[in-house]
Amino acid sequence: MATITKDMTIAQAIAIDQSIIPVLLDIGMHCLGCPSSQAETLEEAAYVHGLDPDELMERIEAELGE
Repeated sequence: MATITKDMTIAQAIAIDQSIIPVLLDIGMHCLGCPSSQAETLEEAAYVHGLDPDELMERIEAELGE
């Protein structure tokens, strides 16, 4: 399975593993299907939502059990 990285778009990350959706929703990313998710990276989205990108990645890794 591919590894999710913070330089992937939201859409790419969800395509790899949909179990990250609850993590994204929990931090306020409620528009996962909007056009921004096609071009915005996880890192950019973290900044927009006031979260450190490394913290977001830790949450995603915890959810995925990595």
